[in-house]
Amino acid sequence: MASLQEQRIDLACALRWAARLGLQEGVCNHFSLAVADEDGTVRGDRFLINPYGWHWSEITASSLVLCDAAGTVLEGRETVEATAFFIHSRVHLKAPHATCVLHTHMPYATALTLRENGRLAMCEQNALMFYGRTAYDDDYEGLALDASEGDRLAVKLGNASALFLASHGVIVTGPNVAEAFTDLYYLERAAQVQVLARSDGSRLRTIREDVQQRAAQQYATERPLVAERHFAALRRILDREEPDYRS
Repeated sequence: MASLQEQRIDLACALRWAARLGLQEGVCNHFSLAVADEDGTVRGDRFLINPYGWHWSEITASSLVLCDAAGTVLEGRETVEATAFFIHSRVHLKAPHATCVLHTHMPYATALTLRENGRLAMCEQNALMFYGRTAYDDDYEGLALDASEGDRLAVKLGNASALFLASHGVIVTGPNVAEAFTDLYYLERAAQVQVLARSDGSRLRTIREDVQQRAAQQYATERPLVAERHFAALRRILDREEPDYRS
């Protein structure tokens, strides 16, 4: 398992790149990563998260806040925004597979959540990366300002990797920062091309179900390899251009 410092660096890298790609919204939205307890077990009751009021482009490894499931800040001088805490603390506890939890209002994926019964269509290669891995919350319930809303979203997520939130945005999860961020990137790209393809009123192509399933099986092997290469490249670029993210 990576050290806590390496985990801080990975999460800071993801936040910096999300800002570069225009996936953030002001100083809202939040990325978190569950870290091990003192005995080395990841239980979801301790996690790193971006501090309240910071733009993602200025995040550094040391500015990230480490807090527990009660909201107590264990490391860091900043605070955690309320909706960030209630979403991320509950998802980490209720969905053990969600070691890394990324919540954004990124535009194209969010655009799908504004459509009645909006769904990511399995009609092109990037979308097929998410075959059988998406869930949908079709009932917008307002801001997540209590644990019950966080619990509701965790239930909606279930065992899926990505949750589309009606009239809101998305939550993307993964076993580590590299895989979660790579999924976030490709989810937005898949949504983008579908919004563009529908922009003139045309119908989307269809892909046979057996081909969809075969692609999903192929991605099960390829996806972690893609994520490792992708995130390593992102870190190399930041190391050259914005090395202060490691501080």
